[in-house]
Amino acid sequence: MISGKMSSPVSVYVVAENRLLRETLVRLFRKRSEINIVGDTCCSDSSIEHIATASSDLLLLDCFDANNTSGDDWLSALQESIPEIKVVLFGMDEDPDIFIQAVRRGVAGYVLKNASATELLEAVRTVAQGEATCPLKFCKVLFKAVASQNADDKEGRAATQVDLTNRQRQLMSLVAMGLSNKEIAANLNLSEFTVKNHIYRVMKQVDAQTRHEAVSLIRNID
Repeated sequence: MISGKMSSPVSVYVVAENRLLRETLVRLFRKRSEINIVGDTCCSDSSIEHIATASSDLLLLDCFDANNTSGDDWLSALQESIPEIKVVLFGMDEDPDIFIQAVRRGVAGYVLKNASATELLEAVRTVAQGEATCPLKFCKVLFKAVASQNADDKEGRAATQVDLTNRQRQLMSLVAMGLSNKEIAANLNLSEFTVKNHIYRVMKQVDAQTRHEAVSLIRNID
């Protein structure tokens, strides 16, 4: 997370279901010169217009429906109306699935229920400066989710794009056996340049970074 002074105060709007909590947070933030509280309310459809009118830079929010994946909810409506607004969720559960869903919904900050006031303030500062923040324990969760999504995307692209010729399949079967380009060329009576060109085209077709990754992707769809 980033600490330090901001060049100008960030306009923060607090949205929380519990009125006592909202009032406590407003009092806390108003003691900070780098934060300008421009409004507070509960989560409702009418609050979207208020947040937009208040020219809010950052929304501090404790109501998040992780089960809604259709995009037809309050947060989506808010982001559509104010696409530039930054969102920090607070009072959140230690649930990796909810965290990943929040990231996918464009949330820039994720603060747990047991976080201190200092941690919440630091999260607001960090997001206000254009960064993102989450508990350290969720960094690994985020890396794994991105890696898994990348693998799924590659398999999906390979499944829809692979249409290899008989020669390419014959050549890739020799790659799978561990043969070098020179050995493959000798087996198929081709030049090494032709073999190299075939392998490159197959790699591009299945979106693989290496010849061995290409073999693995082809096996998965065959």
